Amino acid sequence: MTALPNSAAARDIEFYFHPVTNARRHEQVGPMIISKGKGIHVYDDAGKEYIEAMAGLWSVAVGFGEERLVQAATRQMSELPFYHSFSHKSHPQAIDLAERLVKMAPGKMGKCHFTNSGSEANDTAVKLVWFYNNARGKPEKKKIISRIKAYHGITLMSASLTGLPNNHRDFDLPFPQIKHVGCPHHYRFAEPNETEEAFATRLAKELEDRILSEGPETVAAFIGEPVMGAGGVFIPPRTYWEKIQAVCRKYDVLIIVDEVINGFGRTGNTWGSDTYGIIPDMMICSKQITSSYVPLAALLFTDEIYQVVADNTAKIGTFAHGFTTAGHPLAMAVAMENLNIIEERNLMGRVNELSPAFLKRLHSFGSHPLVGETRGVGLIGALELVSDKTTKAGFEKPGATGLKLAELGHEEGIIFRAIGDIIAFCPPLIISEAQIDDLFNRFERALMRLTV
Repeated sequence: MTALPNSAAARDIEFYFHPVTNARRHEQVGPMIISKGKGIHVYDDAGKEYIEAMAGLWSVAVGFGEERLVQAATRQMSELPFYHSFSHKSHPQAIDLAERLVKMAPGKMGKCHFTNSGSEANDTAVKLVWFYNNARGKPEKKKIISRIKAYHGITLMSASLTGLPNNHRDFDLPFPQIKHVGCPHHYRFAEPNETEEAFATRLAKELEDRILSEGPETVAAFIGEPVMGAGGVFIPPRTYWEKIQAVCRKYDVLIIVDEVINGFGRTGNTWGSDTYGIIPDMMICSKQITSSYVPLAALLFTDEIYQVVADNTAKIGTFAHGFTTAGHPLAMAVAMENLNIIEERNLMGRVNELSPAFLKRLHSFGSHPLVGETRGVGLIGALELVSDKTTKAGFEKPGATGLKLAELGHEEGIIFRAIGDIIAFCPPLIISEAQIDDLFNRFERALMRLTV
């Protein structure tokens, strides 16, 4: 793309420092400027149509241009454009959504706390865990165990929880209280001829050994995504979550489940926790809660945790944490209407109806000479590009092949995510079976043009 002197692209390059972007490369290639969206499609500033096969960033459940969400936001802006939740203040929208989420949540959730992003919610979860353990007389119990290739956000603490090198490099992260154990990706990390169950057993033993080596009295929580999303769409091996939970319960280690990508139907159930039989002590949700029309995240936790925390706030005089715009009335109103749409149109139920067609087309690429593995559940999936299918070897320049394929995809009118040389798909929940075929037909054309 050539940026013209007075174009939007030129002004973008001059003034806008982008997240998750190679700044020098951006100066050379410029931005793709998306100017509007409707349904599963978005359109650039030249009018070219794309299937948004990533639902934006794993998040636009009801599609683009949903008028009911626009109307909900407009009504709320007219009635109460802002209010906060500090110091015993509240408003009806926050009360209604908190009740709805607690009742929707898996396990025995008792309370809901709002933030603006998943990163903030995961930061808050860590602070809450520390506050909780101080309150119950266990001040040494502060370490949080995450996983290699996990993604939990980009604020200082949530980036520490994240298990991706680029999120740590030159940021002086991770913090020392955060530890990482192995990634449950059978294709890459299982030993030769190791079954999924045996792999899961080994990973659970690794977790137990790490807890014992750190000292169980120092380990506070384990955090994980049911399906690991931004790290590469890793589907847990059979029995993994059952065995991981058993280890955590054995050593009084809280289970924090990050449902930011999994939640609200993505895996075929309301929560990824439902899909994999997880009973969390804390849970984070975001993204599809508003279809990302406005920023919002929520941290839910059990009444058992709340009672200890509440007693400590009485002792101290406050829970000195919160954000000005957390529980924003606009976000609450949009979330409520978004969840109404998801329920009325049975979008979560449709995931199970559409998943066989989605996964059939995805897995059909497994025979391609550059595809080492295909994997998916519900309406989320990925394929992993390799230079040699037998050895699973990557490419001489990691990430270059995935980037090239993503650019070919743009030419064919499809936007998907290249996570290095892993290609991820996560379409809006409103997608139809015919549109799934269109999506993969466009991808197939791009893949056929790929040369290494």
